[in-house]
Amino acid sequence: MLSDEKKALLAKLELPYPCVAVKFCFEVPDAPHYEGEKLAYCQYVKHAQDTGEKFYITADDDACYGKMSLGMIDKPPVTASGQAGYDFGCYKTPVACQQLYQKLPVLVPHTVNYVEFCPAEQCDFDPDLLFFVADLPQADIIMRATSYISGDLWESKSSPVISCAWMYAYPIISGKVNHITTGFYHGLKRRKAYPAGLRMISVPYQKFDEFFAALKEMDWTLIAFREDAESKADLQRRMDHWQEMARASGSEVHLH
Repeated sequence: MLSDEKKALLAKLELPYPCVAVKFCFEVPDAPHYEGEKLAYCQYVKHAQDTGEKFYITADDDACYGKMSLGMIDKPPVTASGQAGYDFGCYKTPVACQQLYQKLPVLVPHTVNYVEFCPAEQCDFDPDLLFFVADLPQADIIMRATSYISGDLWESKSSPVISCAWMYAYPIISGKVNHITTGFYHGLKRRKAYPAGLRMISVPYQKFDEFFAALKEMDWTLIAFREDAESKADLQRRMDHWQEMARASGSEVHLH
């Protein structure tokens, strides 16, 4: 469960869209079933952000194929043949699109029967993912927090279609944070879920401890980007020390 301290750190980010906690469930979660218009999987995160509601969906509620990447249904033969991606014009041939389905990350089939969504500030369960939609200033902080302690490289894995597989299944399978940019992906763009140019970031449960520890500890505005005199002087002292270290080792430093 997210502590009050962790929720406060998320609130401090002042995101344009609230962070959403996501839980993949075998049994019915303790939440209301979504009863609105049938949506594509990617739109349910937006619904949680817009309404502030906690709810769950089933495979029957998904109007697209997010349910496939979560292993809720098997890969439909026609879609997996690559025909849809070809007809949409995303790939030159069906077989080119079929490569996606050969490599698609999918959670263990038929182990996810329900998906629970809730704005993180109201979350009263242990989430599997924290999902962010952020402008660049906030995205910079979020991404730095994912590598500040571990030194993990930032990687982005995705595909023109079924981007949901890379944002919901892949992080759980790999234990890695994934991030993409809105405006590139067919389903998200077609449904006008978000304006183009935002960062979507998915942080899996394996990274939560490190992520929140980093948010609490690290400088959100790095010293090189601060304009106050004290920070400028401190940075200069640090840079002067680099030169001392370089001279002692018979080398040079060319950073300014």
